[in-house]
Amino acid sequence: MSFSNSTETLVLNWLLTGGTATRPTAWYLALYTAAPGEAGGGTEVTTVGTAYARQSAAFTVSGNTASNTSAIEFPTATATYGTVSHVGVYDASTGGNLIAYAALTTPKVIDTGDVLRVPAGDLDITLD
Repeated sequence: MSFSNSTETLVLNWLLTGGTATRPTAWYLALYTAAPGEAGGGTEVTTVGTAYARQSAAFTVSGNTASNTSAIEFPTATATYGTVSHVGVYDASTGGNLIAYAALTTPKVIDTGDVLRVPAGDLDITLD
């Protein structure tokens, strides 16, 4: 995953200046049909008529990698999401700040009746 500009600035200010950083208290996984970038953007799956909502995520850190501690499951789609190609981690269930984002290894078409699941340990954020 790549960090957003706002996350990069937060880390640099905390690490290299006397600035303070306010740590998010919750994290949420978002699904995208068009790629977000460091400044945000992209096309998040619509919440209108699809039952889509960002799902809460928790992480554990080992070395330079944070991984989701438990499975993340989205609600059963009540309408097509389209082709989900990217994910993003946010600090809020709606709105909020994009923390990190990544392309899926394999984009996935989510049709009516489908459930998208991310198994525990499959969502990694690595600092290199």
